Amino acid sequence: MEFSDIFPVWEQLTETQRQTILASIRRQHAAKGTVLHNGSADCTGLLLIESGQLRAYILSDEGREITLYRLFDRDICLLSASCILRSIQFDITVEAEKDTAFWLIPSDIYQELMSASAPVANFTGEVMAARFSEVMWLIEQIMWKSFDKRLAAFLLEEANLDGTDHLRITHEIIGNHLGTAREVVTRMLRYFQSEGMVRLARGTVTIVDRAKLQAVCKA
Repeated sequence: MEFSDIFPVWEQLTETQRQTILASIRRQHAAKGTVLHNGSADCTGLLLIESGQLRAYILSDEGREITLYRLFDRDICLLSASCILRSIQFDITVEAEKDTAFWLIPSDIYQELMSASAPVANFTGEVMAARFSEVMWLIEQIMWKSFDKRLAAFLLEEANLDGTDHLRITHEIIGNHLGTAREVVTRMLRYFQSEGMVRLARGTVTIVDRAKLQAVCKA
């Protein structure tokens, strides 16, 4: 797959702009677990995902993580180039959740494109608005939804992403996604197990009754 096939505003660039970006981009691979960007001081560049899955999260002073959003095929990660987004005042970490192939666009090149191309500037604004909406949705979930609902929704989402009800995931990793201590996750999963919704084993959670989990989400 070529860069031109997945960059949304490629057709709206001038020939000179296309040549400039093609001369500067690099196609790279990241193995699962690789940290691609770590904090505002790390201006990695923009990441345009060809295939795979990335996770963007923040880390508290106490070392607790919470997932802000995920990125999939054809998504673009702007916050990995936080040096061109001067209004960003928080550190974000971007990690590969699966083996990922992506195109790296240098920050200075993209900044030039934004200055010269209205379509690129508009596209960038749309992506930022979408990410802001996702973060606001997350805040609403944390503030207004009880943990059992959030956990049930997370398990169902993971099953849909992985295409299986047998999830190879630890309680600690679930806690990292949801911004919750591992012990809290364990207690709730044991309750789910006692209610016949999941089955627990070392390093795995298996969904055994989707309907009950969905009912928890809607309760």
